Amino acid sequence: MPLRSFLLFAAICLVWAMNMVVSRVMVEDLAVPPLFYAALRSGLGAVVLLPWLRPVPANLLKVLLVTFATSGGAFALLFMGLRTTSPSAASVIGLSAAPLTVLFAVLFLGERVHWRRAVGIALAFTGVVVAVADPAGWRGGAGEGLLLVLASAVVGALGAVFIKQLPLSPLRLQAWGTLGSVTMLLPLSLVLEDTPVAASLAAGWELVAALLFSGLVVSVGAHTLYFRMLQRFDANLVAPLTLMTPVFTIVLGVVITGDAVSLRLLAGGAIAAAGVLVILVRPSRALFKPLLVRPRL
Repeated sequence: MPLRSFLLFAAICLVWAMNMVVSRVMVEDLAVPPLFYAALRSGLGAVVLLPWLRPVPANLLKVLLVTFATSGGAFALLFMGLRTTSPSAASVIGLSAAPLTVLFAVLFLGERVHWRRAVGIALAFTGVVVAVADPAGWRGGAGEGLLLVLASAVVGALGAVFIKQLPLSPLRLQAWGTLGSVTMLLPLSLVLEDTPVAASLAAGWELVAALLFSGLVVSVGAHTLYFRMLQRFDANLVAPLTLMTPVFTIVLGVVITGDAVSLRLLAGGAIAAAGVLVILVRPSRALFKPLLVRPRL
């Protein structure tokens, strides 16, 4: 990969990492209700991607369910978790999406796992456990946040297993994912969250800036560039490079949100990343390998 392409890919990973930190600021510091924030983010994406909704796919219900899992559903759980857990811890837990995706592929698609990928799966889960095993990290509601982030990884992994079966381009998948997400999340927010509209309006221009960044720069810009990189370079080269994202997230979390990063978290993250790397370099018959590490649209 040429240096220019590598630097562009590093910028993509930096944008993804920054999105995690921005989301934390929105739902925790500015108290924007997480379901409503996820709905607004999806709504903006749906407006931008409106031309890619046609023609309507024949298997519309499956498209809506799968893309909701990889977009609004996973993001809503992540945003809920970020209210009480740090971006750094969330990024390490997010590494569990890769082994979860492989395990779900074994269950639902008949994927076969040989010993090398089995070792990678074990390493990834071990690293996540090591990173979050500190009892102090589960106090004051942080444990609930960690479980919600894990649930986000589970939902995203389920979607990633089935998304390869959908004969749609990445932009069409994103279009239907955003439309389905705002349709499902907005009613849920209005029912389950207290005064989400008033709370969001109180965030003012900062919420508008966050939505433009998350909905346009991240969902449309970074993800589109990511898939174009996949068209140009082999997935075995591109997918492992996405492991720069948790590294950037930890650094940004320390600098911007003041995350307390322990040696346990760093060691666990390194072990989990090593496991994910082993998973990524092994061939897969049933999975779209890049979605092992980028399961959300």
